[in-house]
Amino acid sequence: MTSRKWALWMFLLVSSYVMADGAAGRVPASIQTDQTNSSNAEFITAEELKAKVARNEPLTIIDVRDTSSYVESDNKIKGAIHLKLRRLQYRLSFPPLKDVPRGSDVVTYCACPNDESSLHAAQILLHAGFKRVRILKGGWRMWLKVNGQLEPKPKGM
Repeated sequence: MTSRKWALWMFLLVSSYVMADGAAGRVPASIQTDQTNSSNAEFITAEELKAKVARNEPLTIIDVRDTSSYVESDNKIKGAIHLKLRRLQYRLSFPPLKDVPRGSDVVTYCACPNDESSLHAAQILLHAGFKRVRILKGGWRMWLKVNGQLEPKPKGM
Protein backbone atom coordinates (compact mmCIF):
# COMPACT_ATOMS: atom_id res chain seq x y z
CA MET A 1 0.00 0.00 0.00
CA THR A 2 1.44 3.40 -0.93
CA SER A 3 1.93 6.01 1.76
CA ARG A 4 -0.70 8.22 0.15
CA LYS A 5 -3.30 5.44 0.20
CA TRP A 6 -2.31 4.56 3.77
CA ALA A 7 -2.69 8.18 4.85
CA LEU A 8 -6.12 8.42 3.21
CA TRP A 9 -7.23 5.16 4.80
CA MET A 10 -5.97 6.32 8.19
CA PHE A 11 -7.71 9.70 7.82
CA LEU A 12 -11.02 8.03 6.97
CA LEU A 13 -10.67 5.60 9.86
CA VAL A 14 -9.81 8.36 12.32
CA SER A 15 -12.64 10.57 11.04
CA SER A 16 -15.20 7.83 11.57
CA TYR A 17 -13.98 7.26 15.14
CA VAL A 18 -14.00 10.97 15.90
CA MET A 19 -17.56 11.34 14.65
CA ALA A 20 -18.68 8.27 16.59
CA ASP A 21 -16.79 9.18 19.75
CA GLY A 22 -16.78 12.99 19.48
CA ALA A 23 -17.86 13.56 23.07
CA ALA A 24 -14.87 11.79 24.55
CA GLY A 25 -11.94 13.83 25.79
CA ARG A 26 -9.31 11.56 24.26
CA VAL A 27 -8.47 10.05 20.93
CA PRO A 28 -9.83 6.49 21.13
CA ALA A 29 -7.11 3.93 21.82
CA SER A 30 -8.53 1.77 19.05
CA ILE A 31 -7.04 4.07 16.40
CA GLN A 32 -3.48 3.61 17.59
CA THR A 33 -0.99 2.36 15.06
CA ASP A 34 2.06 0.29 15.81
CA GLN A 35 4.27 3.37 15.32
CA THR A 36 2.13 6.08 16.93
CA ASN A 37 0.69 6.17 20.40
CA SER A 38 -2.39 8.23 19.57
CA SER A 39 -3.68 8.08 23.12
CA ASN A 40 -1.09 10.76 23.93
CA ALA A 41 -3.04 13.27 21.83
CA GLU A 42 -5.67 14.58 24.19
CA PHE A 43 -8.11 17.39 23.68
CA ILE A 44 -7.66 20.79 25.28
CA THR A 45 -10.63 23.08 25.81
CA ALA A 46 -10.68 26.59 24.43
CA GLU A 47 -10.81 27.96 27.98
CA GLU A 48 -7.71 25.97 28.99
CA LEU A 49 -5.79 27.14 25.92
CA LYS A 50 -6.98 30.72 26.44
CA ALA A 51 -5.54 30.65 29.97
CA LYS A 52 -2.20 29.22 28.73
CA VAL A 53 -1.93 31.92 26.05
CA ALA A 54 -2.80 34.63 28.61
CA ARG A 55 -0.02 33.34 30.91
CA ASN A 56 2.40 33.28 27.95
CA GLU A 57 3.16 29.63 28.61
CA PRO A 58 5.62 28.15 26.13
CA LEU A 59 3.66 26.23 23.51
CA THR A 60 3.44 25.86 19.78
CA ILE A 61 0.02 26.34 18.20
CA ILE A 62 -0.47 24.94 14.70
CA ASP A 63 -3.37 26.20 12.57
CA VAL A 64 -4.37 23.58 9.99
CA ARG A 65 -7.55 25.26 8.79
CA ASP A 66 -8.21 24.61 5.14
CA THR A 67 -7.43 27.35 2.64
CA SER A 68 -10.99 28.66 2.32
CA SER A 69 -11.51 28.95 6.08
CA TYR A 70 -8.14 30.61 6.54
CA VAL A 71 -8.66 33.07 3.66
CA GLU A 72 -12.14 34.04 4.91
CA SER A 73 -10.70 35.09 8.27
CA ASP A 74 -8.59 38.14 9.03
CA ASN A 75 -7.17 36.57 12.18
CA LYS A 76 -5.59 33.51 13.73
CA ILE A 77 -4.99 32.38 17.30
CA LYS A 78 -2.27 34.52 18.87
CA GLY A 79 1.12 32.96 18.09
CA ALA A 80 -0.25 30.25 15.79
CA ILE A 81 1.65 28.95 12.78
CA HIS A 82 -0.61 28.29 9.79
CA LEU A 83 0.27 25.26 7.67
CA LYS A 84 -1.58 23.27 5.07
CA LEU A 85 -2.24 19.86 6.56
CA ARG A 86 -0.94 18.09 3.46
CA ARG A 87 2.42 19.89 3.89
CA LEU A 88 2.83 19.39 7.64
CA GLN A 89 5.07 16.31 7.46
CA TYR A 90 7.36 18.05 4.98
CA ARG A 91 7.45 21.32 6.96
CA LEU A 92 8.70 19.53 10.08
CA SER A 93 12.16 19.63 8.47
CA PHE A 94 12.20 23.43 8.22
CA PRO A 95 12.02 26.35 10.67
CA PRO A 96 10.08 27.15 12.72
CA LEU A 97 8.84 23.55 13.30
CA LYS A 98 12.31 22.06 12.94
CA ASP A 99 13.36 23.97 16.06
CA VAL A 100 10.40 22.98 18.26
CA PRO A 101 11.57 20.58 21.00
CA ARG A 102 9.81 17.23 20.70
CA GLY A 103 8.92 17.32 24.41
CA SER A 104 7.24 20.73 24.32
CA ASP A 105 3.50 21.45 24.32
CA VAL A 106 1.92 21.57 20.86
CA VAL A 107 -1.73 22.35 20.11
CA THR A 108 -3.40 21.81 16.74
CA TYR A 109 -6.64 23.40 15.58
CA CYS A 110 -8.83 23.56 12.50
CA ALA A 111 -12.33 24.70 11.55
CA CYS A 112 -13.69 21.21 10.83
CA PRO A 113 -16.99 20.22 12.46
CA ASN A 114 -15.39 17.28 14.31
CA ASP A 115 -11.76 18.44 14.52
CA GLU A 116 -10.74 15.97 11.79
CA SER A 117 -7.81 17.98 10.42
CA SER A 118 -6.53 18.74 13.92
CA LEU A 119 -6.65 15.06 14.77
CA HIS A 120 -4.77 14.15 11.60
CA ALA A 121 -2.15 16.83 12.32
CA ALA A 122 -1.75 15.47 15.86
CA GLN A 123 -1.17 11.98 14.47
CA ILE A 124 1.53 13.31 12.14
CA LEU A 125 3.24 15.13 15.00
CA LEU A 126 3.12 12.10 17.29
CA HIS A 127 4.57 9.92 14.55
CA ALA A 128 7.37 12.51 14.16
CA GLY A 129 8.29 12.13 17.83
CA PHE A 130 6.35 14.93 19.53
CA LYS A 131 5.30 13.81 22.99
CA ARG A 132 2.80 16.43 24.24
CA VAL A 133 0.31 17.06 21.44
CA ARG A 134 -3.20 18.32 22.17
CA ILE A 135 -6.16 19.05 19.91
CA LEU A 136 -8.26 22.18 20.46
CA LYS A 137 -11.75 20.81 21.13
CA GLY A 138 -14.17 22.64 18.85
CA GLY A 139 -11.30 24.28 17.00
CA TRP A 140 -11.52 27.74 15.48
CA ARG A 141 -15.25 28.15 16.08
CA MET A 142 -14.94 27.41 19.79
CA TRP A 143 -11.95 29.76 20.06
CA LEU A 144 -14.05 32.58 18.64
CA LYS A 145 -16.95 31.66 20.92
CA VAL A 146 -14.80 32.06 24.08
CA ASN A 147 -13.26 35.29 22.76
CA GLY A 148 -9.78 33.78 22.67
CA GLN A 149 -6.75 35.94 21.94
CA LEU A 150 -6.35 36.72 18.23
CA GLU A 151 -3.79 38.38 16.05
CA PRO A 152 -4.00 39.45 12.42
CA LYS A 153 -2.75 36.87 10.00
CA PRO A 154 0.22 37.93 7.83
CA LYS A 155 -0.64 40.19 4.90
CA GLY A 156 -1.10 38.46 1.59
CA MET A 157 -2.36 35.22 3.16
